Amino acid sequence: MTVTIATLGFPRIGPRRELKFALEKFWSGRIGEAELQEAASGLRTAAWARQKALGADWLPSNDFSLYDHVLDTSVMLGAIPSRYGAADGVTDLATYFAMARGTTGEDAGCGHAHGSVTAGEMTKWFDTNYHYIVPEIEPGRKLALGRLKVVEEYREAQAQGYETRPVLLGPITWLSLAKGHGIDPFDLLDEVLGLYRVILGHLAHAGAEWVQIDEPILVTDLSEQQRAAFTRAYAALQRSGPKLMLATYFGGLEDNLALATALPVQGLHVDLVRAPGQLDAVLRAAPKDLLLSLGVIDGRNVWRADLDAVLERLAPIAASRDLVLAPSCSLLHVPVDLTLEPKLDAEVKQWLAFAVQKVEELAVLKRALNEGRDSVAGPLAASAEAAANRKVSPRIHDAAVQARVAGATPDMRARRSGHAERARAQAELLDLPPFPTTTIGSFPQTAEVRHARAEHNRGNLDDAGYQQFLREETERAIRWQEAVGLDMLVHGEFERNDMVQYFGEQLAGFAFTVNGWVQSYGSRCVRPPILFGDVRRTHPMTVEWWRFAQGLTDKPVKGMLTGPVTILNWSFVRDDQPRETSCRQIAFAIRDEVQDLEAAGCRAIQIDEAALREGLPLRKRDWQQYLDWAVDCFRLSAAGVADGTQIHTHMCYSEFNHILPSIGAMDTDVISIETARSQMELLEAFAKYRYPSAIGPGVYDIHSARVPGETEMVELMRLAQQHLRPEQLWVNPDCGLKTRKWDEVRPAIEAMVAAARTLRAA
Repeated sequence: MTVTIATLGFPRIGPRRELKFALEKFWSGRIGEAELQEAASGLRTAAWARQKALGADWLPSNDFSLYDHVLDTSVMLGAIPSRYGAADGVTDLATYFAMARGTTGEDAGCGHAHGSVTAGEMTKWFDTNYHYIVPEIEPGRKLALGRLKVVEEYREAQAQGYETRPVLLGPITWLSLAKGHGIDPFDLLDEVLGLYRVILGHLAHAGAEWVQIDEPILVTDLSEQQRAAFTRAYAALQRSGPKLMLATYFGGLEDNLALATALPVQGLHVDLVRAPGQLDAVLRAAPKDLLLSLGVIDGRNVWRADLDAVLERLAPIAASRDLVLAPSCSLLHVPVDLTLEPKLDAEVKQWLAFAVQKVEELAVLKRALNEGRDSVAGPLAASAEAAANRKVSPRIHDAAVQARVAGATPDMRARRSGHAERARAQAELLDLPPFPTTTIGSFPQTAEVRHARAEHNRGNLDDAGYQQFLREETERAIRWQEAVGLDMLVHGEFERNDMVQYFGEQLAGFAFTVNGWVQSYGSRCVRPPILFGDVRRTHPMTVEWWRFAQGLTDKPVKGMLTGPVTILNWSFVRDDQPRETSCRQIAFAIRDEVQDLEAAGCRAIQIDEAALREGLPLRKRDWQQYLDWAVDCFRLSAAGVADGTQIHTHMCYSEFNHILPSIGAMDTDVISIETARSQMELLEAFAKYRYPSAIGPGVYDIHSARVPGETEMVELMRLAQQHLRPEQLWVNPDCGLKTRKWDEVRPAIEAMVAAARTLRAA
């Protein structure tokens, strides 16, 4: 029996974010399409070469994307909404980026003459922090085969001497994620399958022996419609040429196991990190001629594997059947290379593995199973030593933190009065007009801001000089907000590198990277903190910046914090204790900060929980347990304030319909949410639930370069008033403005303030 190793996908952005910089140069006009494609080709080539050199037997192609692989699939199938003006099946790069980012005027080159156009709706990829563009299916608009990028990239690798396994997003997952405008996306199943058969035929003609078809929807609760669609789809696709490796990940197959193993495919990948308990059931159900790919290395977290434990589990299986060993999912979700982290604490570093190191771990497992453990004695000993060290390290365990969490009481989680009484106290203290205007927190992190931070980090700008620079930026932001007429101000967050990293750097229990970048969407990359130990606050983190900003103005300035669930979900979290335990530790740290802000005089404190929804388990039976502890952690952080202190939260790019009782249980005074791309659709659910608190539905899509006008914003707010009472409504952007430019932000916020005045007059 033979063991081989595969990667299901490799990070696209490059070791030093080369893709990000190429995209931003292209969007700003500093390079053309040829230069962008050349940079993309170089990244693909480097990724194939690196994976091959590390020992991978199965290399992926078409795992690369200029923006998003779900959008790539929509374009391949010709699912291009009519507002982009593209002919059936014809999509140039300008149209592609218009779907991703929106446009402002005809200079976008999208072949339409209707001025600005909105981007596609964006939401989270299953329970990750990766964002995808939601496929849109319009009634009466035929699908048509678009650019065969998957074939082009297979041929590109082939020409360079790399035999790859092309990756396709599966048809049932794509249809399950799609949004039908008045139609059921599954009405197009036969049309979609016809296009997939043509695509697979092209790949077979090009020489592809295997194709990886990703169907992560198989680890969720499937409807009878989806089950029937799977059976029908793969009966049709089996005759298309290449062998099919059906890839499932992010959870266990469970009640879908019989369905998956009965499909006429030649290979099946299962996630044994998220669902280790499914292995025995998979082995019993899988036919002997089905090639099993076992996801034994964590593709979503950065912890080094205990290779001895993995081998003990795999050895009996490898003795009886051929196996492919792989990461649990695409390595898109982890940084590229740990060797690019020379400043990382040595003890913590020995516990970690990034994408490159994870392929190395797979190579060790392969050799151990094929040639015997003695052939890799050194790497196995190093793995065992790191695992043992991590279990006993005093860096991880803090008895005082554990005692504080254990001593939490019910009164720590409860506000003193109900919402109505609090609202009266806050109205008297804050004295805000109807339709109050605010922003979500951050203002543009300009080249000057980033340069000053970099110079300070390099030691070329001393602490005093850097602090003076930040004070000047903050004062400019306050003065501009006063001038434009915003009602509740923010300090702009110029001192913050990232909404999670900034707090993690000041909390015990976190470690940080220099080049540990992960793609969030498009060119947007984040460096998730590494939560390795018990968490506590060592000093106030935001109070002085709030005090400085509030001292500049008579208008209220919000205190800006990131909530415990978001800090947890946007970090690489320790895997040696329950997530809820780590979250409660963070909640107490944020609680201390909330109380210090209030004591300093802050009367409006925003605790962002942008990631609360994305942490929702993929199986509905597990939802309530997660929501109970997530809400409990938020309330621990927020509830210890007086009635007159207004607690805000912010959530973005999430479907809330099924969790509104839990959002209500957070007991906030104001929630701001993303609704600009979805045309206020989310508010219908809030209305049906009779949500009691105030809501700021976003009227400015900050993930797009387009600048909306006053009329558009007024129309959005009038849509909002179809669902909610006017006195409930705030007016704000969808999200923070950190990633935008001032020449976009100024006119957009001016239009937003004008829209609020128009609403008040009406």
